[in-house]
Amino acid sequence: MSLASPLVAALIVAAGRGTRAGDGPPKQYRPLAGRPVLAWAADALISSTDVGRVLVVIDPADSALLNAALPHGSKVLPPVAGGATRQASVLAGLESLAANPPDIVLVHDAARPFASADLIKAAIARIRDGASGAVPGLAVVDTIKAVDAGERVVGTPERAGLRAVQTPQAFAFAPLLAAHRAAAEQGVAGLTDDASVMEWAGHAVVVFPGEADNTKITHPQDFAEAERRLAGGAMLNDVRVGQGYDVHAFAEGDHVWLGGIRIAHDRGVLAHSDGDVVLHAATDAILGALADGDIGTHFPPSDPQWKGASSDRFLAHAAALLATRGGRLAMLDVTVVCEAPKIGPHREAIRARMAQILGVTPDRIAIKATTSEKMGFTGRREGLAALALATVRLPGDGP
Repeated sequence: MSLASPLVAALIVAAGRGTRAGDGPPKQYRPLAGRPVLAWAADALISSTDVGRVLVVIDPADSALLNAALPHGSKVLPPVAGGATRQASVLAGLESLAANPPDIVLVHDAARPFASADLIKAAIARIRDGASGAVPGLAVVDTIKAVDAGERVVGTPERAGLRAVQTPQAFAFAPLLAAHRAAAEQGVAGLTDDASVMEWAGHAVVVFPGEADNTKITHPQDFAEAERRLAGGAMLNDVRVGQGYDVHAFAEGDHVWLGGIRIAHDRGVLAHSDGDVVLHAATDAILGALADGDIGTHFPPSDPQWKGASSDRFLAHAAALLATRGGRLAMLDVTVVCEAPKIGPHREAIRARMAQILGVTPDRIAIKATTSEKMGFTGRREGLAALALATVRLPGDGP
């Protein structure tokens, strides 16, 4: 296979339950240094100039978690439902890509948050150079024992010929799809990685040097170690504060959207999108902290595609921009100004929804409400407004 400029897609496998990681949501959606593990795992793939598309295979029950962790965008495709096994999930992702097939596909585990840009380039290079499959691997330094069902040693393989393989694994797309289809048709299951599927189908797979830092999160203690590693990286000492403000007039309707929550009301709002003043103000606050325009810059009201759009997409976009800069949200403080509806009964639901969108814990979201003592347009019940302050931390020492 010789490709001068191959089309490359990345497939992230995120349909598993991760039961060995302990209680809680699937490990790929749990927070790691303020962001879901999946978001960290996807960073290098999304930012790679060699990768044109990124597709995540999920359990459909996790759709909301995925939307919060990894919003859809120009490079991130809508997710695909996975199967009962990793092998079935990868096949589902490959079939989805087959409608517009790439030349090369990378398959990556959602629980590997530390794969580097260099590792991705090395994987792609092996396929460009003619290999059908290429996987990163590390030489085994410990003595390995083979045991039987009773844990008795039955053999000691020569470790010089052993490699502990990682992801992303790279393949020529057509042979990998054909191999997965053949295995499914013949009822061959239990192949634990895609290199195994290619080997079963008779294709040669090469191993190239992996990275010791490219570890997989499997057990509860792995989270603590990953947190320590991230804390030892670039210091997030550039602290910035951005402000946002949004206002919408009331109109005919029976509900308003506030903080991603639909709230019954005797009026609606006049807006191009869903008119969620809380999410709009929060979006502008984060964009302000990044000095990256405002919501109208990124989502022009003149563009018909944003007509009636759900505002969680706007806030998720701002969060993704912050993550791309290597930053974290330290605090988001929002004040809603209106005579009605009452915010108190919905406060915790709003905090939880915004935390989900932003990939942080609810203790980093403050929601307050006040009236304007019957003065001004809010006092006359002509509309409602929201003010937001976002504090973010970026790599660097600050001014």
